[in-house]
Formats: sequence, C-alpha cells, structure tokens
Amino acid sequence: MAYQKLLGALCATTLLVAPAFAQDFPQRQITMVVPFSAGGPTDTVARLVAERMSADLGQQIIVENIGGAGGTLGAGNVAKAEPDGYTVLLHHIGMATSATLYRNLAYDTLNAFEYVGLVTEVPMVVTARKDFEPADFTAFKDYVKANADTLTLANAGIGAASHLCGMLLMQALEAPLVTVPYKGTGPAMTDLLGGQTDIMCDQTTNTTQQIKGGTIKAYAVTSPERLELFPDLPTAKEGGVETMEFGIWHGIYAPKGTPADATERLSQALQVALADEGVAKAMADLGTAPEPAENATPAALQAKLESEIARWKPVIEAAGIYAD
Repeated sequence: MAYQKLLGALCATTLLVAPAFAQDFPQRQITMVVPFSAGGPTDTVARLVAERMSADLGQQIIVENIGGAGGTLGAGNVAKAEPDGYTVLLHHIGMATSATLYRNLAYDTLNAFEYVGLVTEVPMVVTARKDFEPADFTAFKDYVKANADTLTLANAGIGAASHLCGMLLMQALEAPLVTVPYKGTGPAMTDLLGGQTDIMCDQTTNTTQQIKGGTIKAYAVTSPERLELFPDLPTAKEGGVETMEFGIWHGIYAPKGTPADATERLSQALQVALADEGVAKAMADLGTAPEPAENATPAALQAKLESEIARWKPVIEAAGIYAD
C-alpha cells in the first residue's frame, strides 16, 4: 500500500514537472553559436533575430562566433553541447552542403540536431571589382568565358555561401576561374574592394553597402525576381543562367535530445521576432525578408534541410572538390 502511494506521488510530481519546463524555460542566458566570423552576413542575421527573441523570452541571447572548417567547427560544438535548450546554432545553407563537402564530418547532419525553424533566405549578388570591364551581365558572361584562365574568384572559404555561389557560376558559364579562398567574408571583400581579386558572388547582407556606395560593381541577383533594393539589376535567370536561382537560407538548431518544450518555445520566440516590423525593415535594408510564421517551425526547417542535402549532393560530387 505504501509502495502504491509512493508511486502515485511520483507520477503526480512528474505530471507537475513536465509542463513546468515549458512554462519556466528559459531561466538563464542562451548562447546562439554562429559558425562564422563576427561581422559577416550570417552573424548579421543572427544578431538581428537574437535581440528580438531575447525580448520575447525574457532572457538574453548572446551570439558566440566559432568560425573554422566551413562552419562545421561551430556546428560540431553545438552537436556536443548539453541538450537543454541553452545552446543553439544559427547556420546557413552550409548546414546542408557540408554533409557532402566533408566526407569525414564529425557529426551526422540529419540526426545530430533538433530543429527550431527557418529564419530568412538571402539572395546572392554576382559582383566584381569596381573597374571591372564588362558593362552588363551579358557582357560579363562573355568576358568571363574568354578570360577564365586569368580572372580570380574570391570566396570566404570552402563551404561558405560565396564558395557555393561561385561554384554554381563557374559551372553555369563553363569557366574554371582561379579561385582564391579566404578565412572569412571580411578579408575576401577587402581584397575585392582593393582590386586584388576580380569577382565575388556573395549575399546581399554583405554586399549592399558596397554596391550602393559604388565601391564594387554588381551584375545580377540570384533571386527568382528582381529585388526592390536593386531594381535595375537583372536576375541570373533573366540573363540566361537558370541554374543560379537560389538563396542562402538560415535556420536555428539545438543539440539532439533538447526537450520539445524548449525547441517549441524557441520557435515561438523566433516567430515573434520575424513578425517584428523593426526586424522586417532591417532585413529589407539588407535585401532579404523574414520567413513567414509557418516556416519558422521545426517541421519546416527539417524538410528544408533534407531537400537541400539532396539538391546539393550531385552538384558537389560533379565538381569533385571536397573540404577534406
């Protein structure tokens, strides 16, 4: 009889504690890991949403930059973190491409994380040094094909958004340019600004100010339609390069085993952040937009990751260039 009473008391306690997690989370500061350097395009997106999510959660989200190995170092750290909801990862499309780019990845991409939701999809811009000879995208394509052996293509490192975009550009134009990988977006952009490299394809979040300031030249965007930010820039598809229609999507993840209550609460805060007018305005200024509420969910992010791994696997294998 005493045993039955004890068992009943334990069950009652469990019932009380389980929902309490959802109500009480979070109780302390949350760390959002960005697997790239501070000041880069992914870092910009992270800090923008982290601030608004913090306000909704009632606890600060601090952004921690853990760069290296094309984003896999930071992602690997989060995969090994305590699955309690207090460590999350904000990563871009590289989460999908690294599954093929790295043949000895330290974690199983699809099974090492829980999902929080999609954040935004940033278009890319094909750019060049400000004194690059071609006047428009048609001339750009012809010039690149004719001078592929002497032109340099900068990127922020293997697996970076600029690397992926550059890879698609070379495949589409059948022009194997001399690629120059850097350790981060900042150094790559610095050399493009200085004219040490010729071409770079990167996110609007990293190129908008330079394009508007005339310090680099822009030729085309990779979005399905022209951007309000740059109405005179054609889409790559308009320029006859349909395979370059894509964006750099970002999502938030948590370590595998993180309680569903925590990921759902984080997802709710993400939806609040993305619905904020200030966040939307800031993203618009960077040439992007928040994902709608139905995409800022665990299910939507999981489906996106699975489909993108399948999409990029044959592209990377055809290129035959791996990070390890």
